[in-house]
Amino acid sequence: MEKAFSKIASILMAFVVLLSTMSFTVSMHYCQGELVDTAVFQKAHSCGMEQSSQMISDESNMMEGCCNDTEITIEGQDDLKLPVIDLTLDQQVFITTFIHTCNNLFITFEENDDLYFDNHPPFKVKQIFKLGETYLI
Repeated sequence: MEKAFSKIASILMAFVVLLSTMSFTVSMHYCQGELVDTAVFQKAHSCGMEQSSQMISDESNMMEGCCNDTEITIEGQDDLKLPVIDLTLDQQVFITTFIHTCNNLFITFEENDDLYFDNHPPFKVKQIFKLGETYLI
């Protein structure tokens, strides 16, 4: 149980570090105030309205402000150095004893009822001098 928990926690921490250092861009294309397309890591596809407005020059005043592109960039963290904390000797002793006691809380002892399963009983001690004796009754 403890090994599975520590493996899951280490995988989660690896994902946290990966996601905190990764940066990405979300690109969105709006046409006449409505969201037409979104894309992550690339530019959003346009609706084609800006191409038709270039061809028709008379009606370009109406079509001029219909399309809008926005990009949201989320920057990742570049520096992963943690600040150094100056601890006194008492604080260091407290932290080490706390960690030691917390680690010992999860140690489980298994009860083995079969401690002597593989051990054979000792040989019987026979009194050899009594084997050859005969008794008269």
